[in-house]
Amino acid sequence: MEPDAYKQEILQWRTERVANLKSPFGYLNLVGLYWLENGTTSIGAAADNDIIFPDNAAPYVGELEVSTDGVVLAVHPDTYVRYEGVPVNSIVISDDTTTNPVALTHGSLGWTIIKRDGRFALRLRDFEHPALEHFAPLTYYPIDSALRVTATLQPFDEPKVLNVGTTIEGLGYRPESPGTVTFEIDGEAHELEAYASGDRLFFVFGDQTSGRETYPAGRFVYAGWPGEDGKTTLDFNKSYNPPCAFNAFATCPVASPRNRLKTRIEAGELYDPETHSVPDGYH
Repeated sequence: MEPDAYKQEILQWRTERVANLKSPFGYLNLVGLYWLENGTTSIGAAADNDIIFPDNAAPYVGELEVSTDGVVLAVHPDTYVRYEGVPVNSIVISDDTTTNPVALTHGSLGWTIIKRDGRFALRLRDFEHPALEHFAPLTYYPIDSALRVTATLQPFDEPKVLNVGTTIEGLGYRPESPGTVTFEIDGEAHELEAYASGDRLFFVFGDQTSGRETYPAGRFVYAGWPGEDGKTTLDFNKSYNPPCAFNAFATCPVASPRNRLKTRIEAGELYDPETHSVPDGYH
């Protein structure tokens, strides 16, 4: 690829990255993550609710009924909760692992149910979150085409389901891995464990910049599914910080010991805890 065309590709990728972060279902507007237990859980702004919403919610929004089958919301009388713009009185909140996950709104707030490692949680957003207005520009290493490398998949005999740690204590991430990829940087061989993600490979990797210039738990990067020759392109210029770099309400996998590279990957997104943090005084 011509240098100018490649530079434009990376700049366009960066623009799309910010747009995704700022979108209604991006990660900048998250204001809460509440793990649910079986039984009844009340939600609303009043202090006697089981889950206390921000002050811009009604005092009593409703009650969640949680079971191993899923989560049902019964809305409090005289309180408006909407699904696709239509008020609802009771609704099954299909979680994010289902074919049609449900997203509900109440004023400027919205929430979904996520399912992780067999557990349900309510993920709360504020579509008027000040982070959207005060978001500082992302910073990056200079674009380096040498860190756009050819990688070769070394498949396992059979795909493996792995147990990868996350930023939530006690919560696991269990991706399916088709194998590892091998590649070279400056003539030195490296290897990363790959996770299947639809028609792409997903990587959570750390390197010798982690905890210094980049996010301590590692960064994310995708690659296309390898062709018949087992080869794909791994572009570290498109590596980026996980959602947990922006707030504490995401459930991010961390780089496993196997995916901690013993070299510096000076490409992709940098991390500054001051500019990535949510503004004080939200609530």
